[in-house]
This record gives sequence, structure tokens and C-alpha cells, in this order.
Amino acid sequence: MKKSIIYLLTHLFICSSIILNGQLTIIVDQLPSNTPDSALLFVAGDFNGWNPGHPDFSLALNDNGHHDITIQPPQGNIQFKFTRGSWNKVEGNETGGFRPNRTYIYSGAVDTLYCQILGWEDIAVNQSTAAENVHILDDDFYLEFINRERRIWIYLPPDYETSQKRYKVLYMQDGQNLFDRSTSFAGEWEVDETLNRLFDEGDEGCIVVGIDNGGEYRVEEYTPWGNILYGGGGGEEYLVALLNSLKPYVDQNYRTKPDRTYTGIMGSSLGGLISLYGGLRFDLVFSRIGSFSTSYWFAKDDAVAFIENDPHEVPMRIYSIAGAMEAGKIPQDAIEADSLLKHLGYADNEINTSIHADGQHSEWYWAREFEAAYRWLWDDLTTTSSEKPENQIRIYPNPAKDSLRIEYNGTHRIKEIQLFDLQGQELNRYPGTQVDISLIGLPVQLIVYVSFDNGTSYTQTIFRTL
Repeated sequence: MKKSIIYLLTHLFICSSIILNGQLTIIVDQLPSNTPDSALLFVAGDFNGWNPGHPDFSLALNDNGHHDITIQPPQGNIQFKFTRGSWNKVEGNETGGFRPNRTYIYSGAVDTLYCQILGWEDIAVNQSTAAENVHILDDDFYLEFINRERRIWIYLPPDYETSQKRYKVLYMQDGQNLFDRSTSFAGEWEVDETLNRLFDEGDEGCIVVGIDNGGEYRVEEYTPWGNILYGGGGGEEYLVALLNSLKPYVDQNYRTKPDRTYTGIMGSSLGGLISLYGGLRFDLVFSRIGSFSTSYWFAKDDAVAFIENDPHEVPMRIYSIAGAMEAGKIPQDAIEADSLLKHLGYADNEINTSIHADGQHSEWYWAREFEAAYRWLWDDLTTTSSEKPENQIRIYPNPAKDSLRIEYNGTHRIKEIQLFDLQGQELNRYPGTQVDISLIGLPVQLIVYVSFDNGTSYTQTIFRTL
């Protein structure tokens, strides 16, 4: 009798515990046809530290031929994915591409959730999703300054082959993730699909140059400063390599508008960090910065010091996003950077920072927000005015050989003329009355910077024919 009472009490305690803590049964009632017969399925989520192969979170085959597992997650919003035991064997979408984390609002009661796995990333159909107007510029483009080769992608506007137009240019990091799902790490940005659609809606078009990250060199090249745990710090050299090797090649072989007004740089995570740094550091080359989910955490003190000591001398547009569901302080750091830049004199129309409640550190999020970033970064070019310096000043010939001539018919006085290389190093300077400029001994691509007595300025990129 005593044993029966103890058993009853124990049973009641277990049942009451289950009711108190709740339980969620997850049933997978559909698997992709290419799932290996011997595959073990696991669920990994924020309720188990995202462990992709924890034995306690292995799904079992039930009597209906489906896989299921019963867990006790915390009440509220949960995130999870299915794997075959490791993150190298994680579920994907129907083509084997990246799919975002699954989300479910768990009430805390006994509940059942049915799920379908549509594909596996490691068994993806290796079919390119890049549009026809995306090309590989070079599989092994040589970046001389860092003595490394890199695959370079180029997106050309739909009318490039049938027009004589020149186009603005956007340089983007992590090129393998921009256009083609089959080469991406965790899904593509769909830059080509977005720009093709915008072109059909009336956008003038943009050339996009995608630079593959360097794999083992990614941290080194995408960080301007070092981190005691992760190394890095070669970002300046990487950018100089792009400016000395890649940009001159693109400008000489494609119909670009090479001046800073029409040149942007964009990236995410560490790619966002190097894009922000590159745009500010080489502000005579770039005037548009897209900085997504920027990894300020890598060297925050250095980043803040750099921004504080970097003079704001030319107009700039900086578009930043971060997701509230990203790890660490990425959203907070984005807000703090926005405040710092405005405190240092950047106008409201030069900075646009958005925090999205559902944003994650993932390509699907950056793909979704690319259009808004692109539109905002370039929307100031839709206005025209006869008072714009480019309508009043002429610097020619371009390309030039040994000399330039400057003609100006505006109302303000030219204060000074300066020549810079693409790294921002001053080469020569002249009084505003100088009309003939010697180019002998100067680089094949340089920047003419004209300042006026009313505080405005004008820049133009010049090519030399040797």
C-alpha cells in the first residue's frame, strides 16, 4: 500500500511537472527525396545552445513513418533549425539554398508543431541563379599591393550592351554571396534580381563590382585594426589594393562614371566594417557607404577613435542597418555610430540608420534591405540644378597625357586646385587662377579636387594615357 501511494505521488508529481513546464512535440512529416536513408535528424535552437548534433535532441521515427521529438522549451518566441548532426548538414530551402531560422511562439502548454524540411544545403542542386547580365570579370584577378588573386564579379545594367551610357559603380564585399545561390555561403543578396527590377521600373542602372572574400584572409582583409583574439588588421592594405589595381581596371574597361559622386562601397558584418572604413578613409574616391550589421565589436575603441579623428570635408551618404535579433551589441553599436557621426557634423540627410525588429545576421536580411539602401544612397542624384559645379566647370581632356586644362564660368571664385592619388595622398596643389595643370610623372588615375571660396568643392577623376 505504501509503495502504491509513493508511486501515485511520484506519477502525479511528474505529470504536474510536465503541465507546469509544458512540452512541445515537433513532428517532421516531410523530408526531401535526396535525404540519405541512414540520416539521423536533430533539432538545434536557442533552447539547446544551437548544438547541431546533441544526442538529447535527436528525432525518432514514429509509427506513422515520421520523425518527432518532444522538448520543453521556454515560453515565448523560439528559433530553431533541423540538421543531420552538424552545421555542414543543415536544412535549406527547396533548391538547397539558405533558409532563415524557423520561429515559433510557444505558449508554454502541451503543444504539437508540424514541420516540413524542403532541402539540404550540402546536397544542393548546383544550379546558378545569377542573371544573364552578371559575369565573372576574372577568376584570378591579381591584387598587386597584397600579392593575392581574387575572383571578381561584375553586374552590368540591362541596357549596357545597347547603349553608350556611363554608369555609377558600387563596389561590394563578399562577392560570392551577392548574385548566385550556388556559390554563396548561406544564401545570396539577389542584387542582380533587385537591380534588374528597379531598372524595369525606371532606374538609370548601376554597375556592381563584387569582390570575393579571401576565405582564410577574410578577417585579415576586412579589419582595419587588430583584435587580440582574432588577429586581423590588414584592411588598409586590402583597400589600397582595390584602389590601385581593381578600380583603375574597371574604369578603363567599362563605361563608368569614375568620380566620387558616382562611386559607392557596401558590405555586411566585417564587410560592413571595411566598407565604412574605406568610404570614410578614401572619401575622395567614395561618396556612398552601405554598412550592414557592422561588426564594430571587432575593434570598437579603434573604430570610434578613427571616426572621431576623420575630418568630414566632403559630402557623404551612409546607410546602416542592424537587426534586433542579432547577437551582441550590433544594433546598439549602429545607433551609437549614427549619433557620433551626427555629433561630428554629418547632416541628417547624410546618415540613415535603421534597426529592424526581425533582422538577423544573415544574407536573407541583407538581401531584403538592399533595395532600400540602394534607393536612398543614390536618390540625391535625381535632382538637377544649373548651379551644380559640374555644370559650371570643365576639366579636360580626359583621358589626358601630359597636361590638363580647367575652365570655369561660375559665380564663385576657385580658391585652390589639388591633385591626389586614389589613396588620398596629395600630389600637387595650385592657386585657383591656374588653368593649365602638368601631369608629367603622375599616376595613371588621379583625382582633381577644386575648392571654391564659398566652402563648396568639386572632384573629378582623371585618367592618363602614357
